[in-house]
Amino acid sequence: MKRKITLVALLLGFVLSASAQKRIEITELPIAAQDFLQKYFSHTSVNIAKKDAEYGEKGYEVKLKDGTEVEFWKDGSYREVDGGKKPIPTAFIPATVKDYVAKNYPNEKITHIDYGHKNLDVDLTNNIDLEFTKEGQILKGKKLN
Repeated sequence: MKRKITLVALLLGFVLSASAQKRIEITELPIAAQDFLQKYFSHTSVNIAKKDAEYGEKGYEVKLKDGTEVEFWKDGSYREVDGGKKPIPTAFIPATVKDYVAKNYPNEKITHIDYGHKNLDVDLTNNIDLEFTKEGQILKGKKLN
């Protein structure tokens, strides 16, 4: 009986996770997301695009061939860009954030930006994690482990 319950639980988990993310074609992304990718990531191409239901909000997740991951809100505006350990393009990042990084960390590059529900999170190549208001005012910075 335990085996059957475990099997049912595993199958249910698989079905739920499969329904939370559904692969889609690039052309199924909102036009704003397609334009963003073409404008800022034309040096690489899309590896996988998925419809995502993270945090109960429908959105999109795109993994690029260079390893960068981009998440979009359902309207196609970007929510998060994660380059892992490598720098990401910065033309779309608010000027106040870029100016703060250039002034206070002149030898570092931005590797990650994430628009949360309240604040803006930015990671640098030296593993410093900065937190800004959505308007770009610095709140705090800390060293990541």
